[in-house]
Amino acid sequence: MDTRQYQGSPFWRTAGGLAAVGFGAVAAFFLFTEHRAHMFGMLPYLIFLVCPVMMLFMHHGHENSDHHEHSPPKSAAPRNQGRTQQ
Repeated sequence: MDTRQYQGSPFWRTAGGLAAVGFGAVAAFFLFTEHRAHMFGMLPYLIFLVCPVMMLFMHHGHENSDHHEHSPPKSAAPRNQGRTQQ
């Protein structure tokens, strides 16, 4: 029997990978069935935990640093050019 792993085969297609996937599925099933009350009891707290985590990811792209210059471009005309003062 050839037990060498070929270079192009993914891990989950090997004998060890199939065993790990099967063990993980059985463990997930028993964790869900035996600890369902604990998981559903933590659900309200997890909803509150999601809020700050979403804020971190949603505001990640904003440039809130003071390193940028906030003056208008030099090619912009003054606001009251062409208006007469009364």
